[in-house]
Amino acid sequence: MLVILSGVAGAGKDTIRKALVERMEDATTIPSFTTREPRADDIPGVTYNFVSKEEFEKMIDNDEIYEYDIHHNNYYGTSKKFLNEKAKDYIVIKDIDVNGTENLKNILKDVKIVTVFLRVPKDELQRRLENRIDKLSHEEIKLRLNRFDYEESKIDLYDYVIKNDNLEKTVSIIQEIIEQESKLDT
Repeated sequence: MLVILSGVAGAGKDTIRKALVERMEDATTIPSFTTREPRADDIPGVTYNFVSKEEFEKMIDNDEIYEYDIHHNNYYGTSKKFLNEKAKDYIVIKDIDVNGTENLKNILKDVKIVTVFLRVPKDELQRRLENRIDKLSHEEIKLRLNRFDYEESKIDLYDYVIKNDNLEKTVSIIQEIIEQESKLDT
């Protein structure tokens, strides 16, 4: 089973994904490939697989990527090999933007996909972006806030929409969703 977490930048996708993988022994994650520069807290191969633009485009040409998108001027994409290997034995929890979610839902017909959209009010989102540990520039914050309405317009793609105003509550709700959805397959 593939569980997709989406929402605007700053909605808490990464934090929630990490918490779910820690709590659920049958859950794992796979890092996306990206062309963005690593940040101070990034661990190559864990947070992301960092590649050059040329390497990413070669992966596209070689049909090694299920879905990809250009987000904040960088490529992001999901490796076919990594997803196929992990999905055999685990519930894969992945944070992907709305375009990637739509693409994966259209491509992966033989995989159960559960989609969760994390909602955050725009003013709360701005506060989160301004207070991030990795300190975004004013331009990066503006770019992410400008995408808010677009991301929200895709909410009908999702099986579940959850307001993320309390981390512990949100993680518990999503864990329960995953457990219930897993039971439907048995």
